[in-house]
Amino acid sequence: MAKAYVFFNSLAGNGASFDEVKAELCKTVSDQEVFCDVNDGYRDVISSLDADDYLVICGGDGTLNRFINEIDGMEFDNDVLYFASGNGNDFARDIGKENREAPYSIKEHICDLPVVTVNGKSYRFLNGVGYGIDGYCCQVGDELKKIPGKKVDYTAIAIKGLLFHYKPANARVVIDGVENHYRKVWIAPTMHGRFYGGGMMPTPAQDRTQRGKLSIMIWHGSGKLRTLMAFPSLFKGEHLKHTKYIDVCEGSEITVEFDRPTALQIDGETVLGVTSYTARARVLAEMK
Repeated sequence: MAKAYVFFNSLAGNGASFDEVKAELCKTVSDQEVFCDVNDGYRDVISSLDADDYLVICGGDGTLNRFINEIDGMEFDNDVLYFASGNGNDFARDIGKENREAPYSIKEHICDLPVVTVNGKSYRFLNGVGYGIDGYCCQVGDELKKIPGKKVDYTAIAIKGLLFHYKPANARVVIDGVENHYRKVWIAPTMHGRFYGGGMMPTPAQDRTQRGKLSIMIWHGSGKLRTLMAFPSLFKGEHLKHTKYIDVCEGSEITVEFDRPTALQIDGETVLGVTSYTARARVLAEMK
């Protein structure tokens, strides 16, 4: 009999109850379930799977990010299913799935993923790499999560950051060898999917199924009040009408360099003190 090895992240979904999520999951999985702690790692379990066994990754975008990076380089035939129970669930949103929908296969989506190199270390990513106010929001959110019982409101963090705390940087952006310079850059994400940050859509035309292509949006040159007023339009992709301040470009290799260290996020996972990153579509990354 096939076994479903369910990897559960108790920190996903703003601390959603394990028992609550488990009860929902058990309604949709008919095979024998073996519950595993994501903190114990995936490799040993994958190495011991029988041919009919499969994985169920239960959590959010951060859980998926840790999974794809831990298994990087592994080859196995077992299927990988996903049960979205996180907070943002941008990957699920991008492929047309609902939060806590019955587990579905994501095997095709975790192949040929792009790679971002930050501070000398490389990571695969599913959704996007955020650099600027989005990285700042993740940094502040991580600090607030350390406070017992504290709820994290990323919208409030962004508003306060835009008005008072976050200072835009000057940037050098290189796309497939073509270099441009920007002043007062608020945000410069490179995207593999369309969504990140809980539904923001910086590059609405980006298609994760199109091999070898990434998209970047550079928001630059606007004052803090204008930026604050236009910021909500990111959730509908309507920010693109602000052509004076918004540039969207496509490429296979994208480098962004700020003139001061800034927090960066990769699928919601924060990296501090970053001055530059380089994102490469997987087909190009394999040639490097």
